[in-house]
Amino acid sequence: MLELTMAAVTAADAGATAGMQMAEAPSEPGAVLRVGRDKSVCRLSTPDDWLFVSRVHLEFRCGPDGTWQLTWLRGSQPDPSSEVRLTADGHARPVSYGGTVPLPRGGSGEIVVQDRTEPRSVNVGFYHEA
Repeated sequence: MLELTMAAVTAADAGATAGMQMAEAPSEPGAVLRVGRDKSVCRLSTPDDWLFVSRVHLEFRCGPDGTWQLTWLRGSQPDPSSEVRLTADGHARPVSYGGTVPLPRGGSGEIVVQDRTEPRSVNVGFYHEA
């Protein structure tokens, strides 16, 4: 099971948890959870006017062995207006635009989508129940 919690944070509400959303999916091959502005395909959706987050921005996909990976999907622009970083096991690392990284099996962490133009972010916490 992969559990996600998402909070949209602006400088004005830093530290607040208003608007927190949650989603989960079983660790079965092919299971998918998406984060973005398009509520029709994303289980976790950001405010419509947060254009630094694509219509479908992040995709969590379960592989054939029950492990999960995170992909920062490429949008319509050649350069992103945000930065994405993954923190797990006490280490933070950037996720490349269009890149895919594995999530630790049986672990937890956070993915931060940071706007490059304003002090606001989308913070997605994850917990992979092994």
